[in-house]
Amino acid sequence: MKYSMEQLESIQPMVMKLLKQILAKGRVSHAYLFEGLKGTGKREIAKFFAKSLFCNRPIDGYIPCDDCIQCQRIESNNHPDVHVIEPDGASIKKEQIIQLQQEFSKKGMESNRKFYMIVDADKMTDRAANSLLKFLEEPNELTTAILITEQVQKILPTIYSRCQHVSFSPLPKKEMVLQLVERGMKRERASLFSKLTNDIDEAFSISEDDWFLQAEKIVLKLYEIVTKNVLTDSLIYLHTNWNPHFKTREQIEKGLDLLLFVYEDILFVQIGYEKELTFPDRLEFWRQRALKIQREKLLQQISFILEAKKRLQSNVNGTLLMEQLLINLQEGFPFV
Repeated sequence: MKYSMEQLESIQPMVMKLLKQILAKGRVSHAYLFEGLKGTGKREIAKFFAKSLFCNRPIDGYIPCDDCIQCQRIESNNHPDVHVIEPDGASIKKEQIIQLQQEFSKKGMESNRKFYMIVDADKMTDRAANSLLKFLEEPNELTTAILITEQVQKILPTIYSRCQHVSFSPLPKKEMVLQLVERGMKRERASLFSKLTNDIDEAFSISEDDWFLQAEKIVLKLYEIVTKNVLTDSLIYLHTNWNPHFKTREQIEKGLDLLLFVYEDILFVQIGYEKELTFPDRLEFWRQRALKIQREKLLQQISFILEAKKRLQSNVNGTLLMEQLLINLQEGFPFV
């Protein structure tokens, strides 16, 4: 998906402000490390940066016009002097870096400037990273590198120390919802998926995943059963519906997240934050529940779910964990 400069500024206002200052002052460094969560616009902003350096008709001298042949070729990943390196399988290999070096030994096709982007730079093998070091230690004045990573702690210190660091913030929830709606997701569903991921494409993928859609139904039904305060019914539903569906630790964690969103929605109704609901289509039911439960009890139930999520990270039995959680949610007893 192509992003306008206005969209990039709404996604990452501080990053865009920094890069625009760098471009305006002509103080472009030879290497940058873009680090942040998936879906925070790192690759899109790297492409904006490349366009700024190659654009034929930059606005105010440094903002890419997005219309010239240079901008169009960069957008379509078809510029001869802009190179993108991505993992070949599970890693970025030394041979890929050597091939990049060979390309850069040639004269530029459009100008003497060269630009390269290394996506998932943390996945470089040690040999690939060591091969890259020469580039970073002996930079050409007109060569710019952008390394992109979601796991900055895995970048070799020798690479890390030779780059200017640019940290990307998680996408603001309101901006995430807006983008999901603009791309066709129903607004009443966008809130849920904006809480599950920070990546637009992943949000749509989850929204179309049959396992997840069934998981959502199971969690909402489990809550309805819990509200009837008959423990045996809750435990039966746990064993007949929950357990067959939520089998792995990761799946149980997703189920706990959904259950937490339910209880948070009821709390939001109580405190007048109805615009923040994860499940806005269930507002009337949440209002009924909000009238029937004391806030102190509701906060305690939320704390039980948070504690269950914490305990899940240790070596505990998922079924026993959920049984204890259901007992706590209905009777108010703490974990033992």
